[in-house]
Amino acid sequence: MSINANAATTAAATSTRIALITGANRGIGRATAMRLARDGFDVIVTYRSHREEAEEVVREIGQLGRRAVALPLDVSRVAGFGAFVDGVHDVLRETWHREAFDVLINNGGVQVAQPTLQATPEAFDQLVDVHFKGVFFLTQQLVPLIANPGAIVNISSGTARFYVPERAIYSAVKGAVEVLSRYLATELGPRGITVNVIAPGAVATDFSGGMLRSSEQLQKHIASLTPLGRFGVADDVAGAIAALVSEGNRFVTGQRIEVSGGVHL
Repeated sequence: MSINANAATTAAATSTRIALITGANRGIGRATAMRLARDGFDVIVTYRSHREEAEEVVREIGQLGRRAVALPLDVSRVAGFGAFVDGVHDVLRETWHREAFDVLINNGGVQVAQPTLQATPEAFDQLVDVHFKGVFFLTQQLVPLIANPGAIVNISSGTARFYVPERAIYSAVKGAVEVLSRYLATELGPRGITVNVIAPGAVATDFSGGMLRSSEQLQKHIASLTPLGRFGVADDVAGAIAALVSEGNRFVTGQRIEVSGGVHL
């Protein structure tokens, strides 16, 4: 079942740009949904759990004069993607009277921190399923519903470039997403679909149990390593994503853009 909020006034369905954002009930996904709504997008929000958070995002987007629909999705369960795609198709028809959306943002994720030499197959499988296998096959199934020209943004991590303890599996699968993104950029280029990667640095969200957000000592340490002198917040990443998918940014594709304040340059 979807959660649907129709704004009192919206642009005509044919001119409205629609973004689908996975894991948009909190953190970077939520900030991106709100930023794109402020920029004139309507949004399809997905959530794995915490339905009430998704409902709140939908409500707040409606208050901005945009339309939002929330759909449940577990990005680790490839077997459920067919039903999810059918659901997306249904809400596009019911809410926007359209057959396609414009922007896909693969954001949903999970963190498991383990030392490399003690890492378990269970942790490996979980991180691969969520961050690579899920991204690969969800994108594969959603591409037919992306309008021409459109945009895909995949979320990687600064740790695909620099070392952070206990992040070997997570960083490796994010590196795989970066390679996949270059392949997709090449293969989808003829349709005018851009594919880029945003790689956040240390961002204070619920991710990793909210470790950065709750530790003043860690905040000071990150700030000391960063040329811009602070740690990141979700709105920093949302702003970068919004810039990538803006109407005026049609000729950037296959790129990795790190949003980290310049940490570890």
